[in-house]
Amino acid sequence: MNNKLIFMGFFLYTLSLACPMKAQRPLTWKEALDLTLNNNPALRQADYQVQEKKALHQAARNLYLPQADLNANYVHLSDDIHLDLTPVRDAITPLYGALGKYGVFSGVPNPDPATQQIMPILPDNLSTAVVRQKLLEGLDQVEKGEWDQMIQKKEFATLQASVNWTLYAGGRVRIANRVARLQEGESEWKRRQVAGELMAELAQRYYGVNLALQAVKVREMVLDGMMRHLNDATRMHEQGLISKAELLNAKVYASQAQRELDKARRELETAREALRNTLGTESSEMPLPVSPLFYIDSLPPLTYFLEQAQRNNPQLRQVENLSNQAQAGEKVSLAAFLPAVGLKGTYDIANKDLSEQAPEWMVAAGLQWTLFDGTARMRKLQAARMKTHQVEEVQKKAEADINTMIIKLYNELNMYLEQIHQIENDLAFTDELVRVREKAFEEEMAPGTDVTDARLLQAKTRIERLQAMYGFDTSLARLLQYAGIPEQFTAWQSSDKARTGSL
Repeated sequence: MNNKLIFMGFFLYTLSLACPMKAQRPLTWKEALDLTLNNNPALRQADYQVQEKKALHQAARNLYLPQADLNANYVHLSDDIHLDLTPVRDAITPLYGALGKYGVFSGVPNPDPATQQIMPILPDNLSTAVVRQKLLEGLDQVEKGEWDQMIQKKEFATLQASVNWTLYAGGRVRIANRVARLQEGESEWKRRQVAGELMAELAQRYYGVNLALQAVKVREMVLDGMMRHLNDATRMHEQGLISKAELLNAKVYASQAQRELDKARRELETAREALRNTLGTESSEMPLPVSPLFYIDSLPPLTYFLEQAQRNNPQLRQVENLSNQAQAGEKVSLAAFLPAVGLKGTYDIANKDLSEQAPEWMVAAGLQWTLFDGTARMRKLQAARMKTHQVEEVQKKAEADINTMIIKLYNELNMYLEQIHQIENDLAFTDELVRVREKAFEEEMAPGTDVTDARLLQAKTRIERLQAMYGFDTSLARLLQYAGIPEQFTAWQSSDKARTGSL
């Protein structure tokens, strides 16, 4: 019966190791980083934002240039536009009539060249007759003239080209270009921030899978040792060398080791899925990290990371950018107190039923200066200044928070280094402890629980060492991210000073 139980235990153990796995794709750290930077949607979104801000910057530059428009209009008025001069006719008709009949005139030049030298000036009677004749002819034309004329039909259409050119706007065009340039720079720092966050996330998940793989191996070793111990305990029980309680204890620990192995495998699958999400790949293959966990004994001084953050941290650079934009907003508010000067020109390309009196083209220079608008401009200027002060306080808070985080992560790195060195010493003790207790158990000088406890302690110590190395790697990635130099993680990982760790 006991032999059957042992056979069944080994069968389940072998079956668990031989369970089908998905296709795996070995990935070095550098390959995983390239996949992430090329495929991750968050970084592609940041790239599109950079392109958007660049396009807006180009658009702002065009504010320096004139604007040309083509305008087509159809106009329908309520009535035709007339010019009624009948009152003028009525006012001058009596004058022409009276002078043409009763006016007396003199001094009219002689129009006849033959007698002009003898009589250069007509006599009064002839002068009066000539002038009266002219007045009566003029009266006839006045009475026959059209004094009520239509200037513009009520329906007409035009096609005009126009040019508007702002020559001076109190500096608003220049400031608009500066703000657009600052926003473009802000988007580039935002992309750098996203890239840094992705590198830190990749380090966490890439080495998280590595840690999970190592944990599975540790659990497999523990299960293998527990099964061998169970086999020895079963044989010794059959020989009457140990009690049934010792045998049951071995079975319980073997079952517990199997549960821990199953749990480790589930955690490994979850970690792999998270890594694949960061990689942004659509492949069905599961990533298999091949770059081992590592640590470096010698770290640069804390001041190195603090100085790097002051120059390169994307969040600080974005806040600085916002501060510059707030200052530009103040200048825009000040520009509202100044006049605007511009040129405008129009040209009539084509028209239908447009008045002949309308000009064919027009050029104008204009100035607009708002002298009073209540207190709106002054309030906007005050609001812009408050915005500047607000961003200055945000900048101070951001600098303090980032410095605090860098100090925290730097201390964590040193803590993990201390743990790694201490655990490496403990590993030698646990290996020797397992050897001694296994020998004592085989010589019937120690109970089986001593062996299982020693093996569990050995597994726990190995996992703790791997966890400390994982903590070092993830803390290093985050420290470099906050320092604004996340790309240096690859150099640290491949450095000659890097010490790798595995089972």
